[in-house]
Amino acid sequence: MDVFMQFWENIAPWQRMAILMGGMILFWLIEGYYPLFRFSWKRYKHAGVNLVFLFTTVVLNIVLGSITIIACKWVTDHEFGLLNLFDLPLWANIILSLLFMDFFAQYAPHYMMHKVKFMWKFHMIHHSDTKVDVTTGTRHHPGEWIFRECFTIIGVYMIGLSIGMYFLYRSMSAIFTHFNHANIRVPLWLDKPISWIFVSPNMHKVHHHYKRPYTDTNYANIFSLWDRLFGTFAYTDPKQLHYGLDVLEDSTDESLSYQLKLPFNKNIKTDY
Repeated sequence: MDVFMQFWENIAPWQRMAILMGGMILFWLIEGYYPLFRFSWKRYKHAGVNLVFLFTTVVLNIVLGSITIIACKWVTDHEFGLLNLFDLPLWANIILSLLFMDFFAQYAPHYMMHKVKFMWKFHMIHHSDTKVDVTTGTRHHPGEWIFRECFTIIGVYMIGLSIGMYFLYRSMSAIFTHFNHANIRVPLWLDKPISWIFVSPNMHKVHHHYKRPYTDTNYANIFSLWDRLFGTFAYTDPKQLHYGLDVLEDSTDESLSYQLKLPFNKNIKTDY
């Protein structure tokens, strides 16, 4: 286990990028053979729009991620945070780090972005995709990523996250993001047991339904525990779902300029 964590403590930038892109490419290929929905669409054009948002996320992550790494180093040097209060075995630290970071860096900001109007206007870009696939997981307005990273830094201080744990969490989060958004057909007999502990593809697809109450469910990214604990868990047959948002025209989902300006568009009415 020590060797395992040494890898994450010293992981190179190219290795982190390889994990990010490798997972996306893997599920992109699987989608082609076992699709949940057979969309009538130009797959490469759709991916191109979403990958522009991935580029802005990577750029922001270089800037904001460096601040987060400084926070990780500080809590480690000062033995600050919840996990530093207990002498736990490494395997337990890994599980608890992933569990609590899924709350602070994903569930909490995700929940807030569905409840606070000005935050929701940024998050709408992610939900506006009417053809959810593996690239949808990268579809985040730059403003949304700032919200998320601020919550991530709070999580680092609260639980005392080391640099290695931070990089491990980021990679696991990316893999689950690809897995959950991928347009893959997972039989219910397999997907449901997965959703007892982890966020499964069918479970997350419910979150992308075009209107509430389903839109306001399943906020976690790795562990379904948080949604079950806070009463936001929902599950239904994904083939009954309709992607997008009821306050937007489906035809605007691949207009990059429209999407980037969406948070500032006062003509879009929302109840959030």
